[in-house]
Amino acid sequence: MTSSFAPNRLQGRTAFITGGSSGINKAIARRFLEHGARVVIVARERNRLDQAARELGAAFPDAVLAQSADVRDLAALEAAAAAGAEQFGNYGVVVAGAAGNFLSPAEQLSSNAFAAVIDIDLKGTFHTFRACHPHLAARAHLIAISAPQATVPMALQAHAAAAKAGIEMLVKSLALEWGGLEGARVNALSPGLVAGTHGADIFCQLVGAERLTAGQPIPRLATLDEVADAALFLASELADYITGHTLAIDGGLTLETTAGANITAAARAALAASRAAPPRGSAS
Repeated sequence: MTSSFAPNRLQGRTAFITGGSSGINKAIARRFLEHGARVVIVARERNRLDQAARELGAAFPDAVLAQSADVRDLAALEAAAAAGAEQFGNYGVVVAGAAGNFLSPAEQLSSNAFAAVIDIDLKGTFHTFRACHPHLAARAHLIAISAPQATVPMALQAHAAAAKAGIEMLVKSLALEWGGLEGARVNALSPGLVAGTHGADIFCQLVGAERLTAGQPIPRLATLDEVADAALFLASELADYITGHTLAIDGGLTLETTAGANITAAARAALAASRAAPPRGSAS
């Protein structure tokens, strides 16, 4: 894809990206590399992380560092952040993108299940920013990955909605605390349904992309390139006067439309399908 941005938009800057081994965050890492950044990708699963590092490193030699850490563990993230800063320099960009989610009626959610999403999404975002704080460059750009559930209620997503709403208020709070002429710019990026991601693929297989996006003003899925370009904008000096804001890349899903109802219907279908499927390891 031909970029609309100058090829050296992030030249000389270092980015720290959690959840960087797959999906949206891996696409963001690639886009940053294409525009001159050095990138530290962080993920819990070592095999997938190493595979992503090999893939990105083959295209951008000596510009990728992989660090295995669980975002729920602040000490592990602090060690990863220190190692990345030692190798590549202080961080001009930090992306908190690790996330976990599943479908469940609220009355069937255990305390542990609810806490798991809060711990990965909300606490993980705080841990990422907190771990990188001692290593931030002047006018660093911090980006949290949110989701439409932060503002649009969806059935079977009480846990994710609570976590993402917390992330967007955390962004506003840190924008106040860490701002200043040379301080951090703290924003969130809220992708809607993104083609090529696990969540969108599950829903599309069940009800189809056309039905899923029918209530949106722009009735189609987002692309990974579109989300990566939005992150590149927020990471660059083009966004130096933007802070405490959530940028929605969702085709209008978060407007007062029927899109949330369509996704709720798809979520219910996905949950019903999972319950109807035979248990893993059972005879077909």
